[in-house]
Amino acid sequence: MPTISRFYGILIQMFYDEKHSPHFHALYAEYKASIEIKTGKIVVGKLPRNAQRLVLAWAKIHRDELLNNWERARREEPLKDIAPLE
Repeated sequence: MPTISRFYGILIQMFYDEKHSPHFHALYAEYKASIEIKTGKIVVGKLPRNAQRLVLAWAKIHRDELLNNWERARREEPLKDIAPLE
């Protein structure tokens, strides 16, 4: 699964899955979560509270870029890196 961003030990990854709404995956230590792009809702898994707060803040800032990457993945095009949270 391609990593599109990384910050504070958190990896953000994405691949296209036609069965689910647009989402991305956040990995932090032993934690994993799938997060809907449009709502910011964790649909599978969990993250520690602080990591979840950082991921959701990042996703809100980069929502358009995430949706663009989702479309690129749907078309089987390479994904673009997204700037980390600073």
